[in-house]
Amino acid sequence: MTKVLVLYYSRSGNTRKLAQQVARGIEAQGVEAVLRTVPELPAYPDGQVPDTTAKDPFVTRQDLLDCHGLALGSPVRFGNMAAPLKQFIDSTSGEWLSGALIDKPAAVFGAGSMLHGGQETTLLTMTVPLLHHGMVLIGVPHSERALHTTEGGGSPYGASSVADANQPLIADEKQIAKTLGQRLARFAQTVHHHLG
Repeated sequence: MTKVLVLYYSRSGNTRKLAQQVARGIEAQGVEAVLRTVPELPAYPDGQVPDTTAKDPFVTRQDLLDCHGLALGSPVRFGNMAAPLKQFIDSTSGEWLSGALIDKPAAVFGAGSMLHGGQETTLLTMTVPLLHHGMVLIGVPHSERALHTTEGGGSPYGASSVADANQPLIADEKQIAKTLGQRLARFAQTVHHHLG
């Protein structure tokens, strides 16, 4: 069966909400969505103890090897992905050397609390290591009507949300995330069946 890894880091829960919507889109295509997260760094700079409840399992190297596609999600951290997710990505030089992710489709998603707080730069900078891995990037085409009506997150670069931790995703944000998951799953199926 085709598997798509939905790998994310979420401190307040917003990115996890998006990950779940991306996974729904993946599963709507008959593809298995494998939700994984990354551990916190040993000490978070602001001294707060993060909430580690209701998390998905931590990602393993085998998850990367077994997936036929990857959705990568992060909260916005000054226009870049969060350090715990970047630390994991930085540790994948073995997979880069072996070419484990070459030609697999990939997509990105992210969450921030401000409308102009860096969602798009976060999405774009998250694509850079994926390109180094030889992955094929999947975005959200303008045929997705929610891109034209959203008053929150969402862009051609990927799914996003603009909310604080206590707010639900708005309908357009959910739709864009599902569309991204569906598209990613379709490409993953094609690559999986073509490359075997």
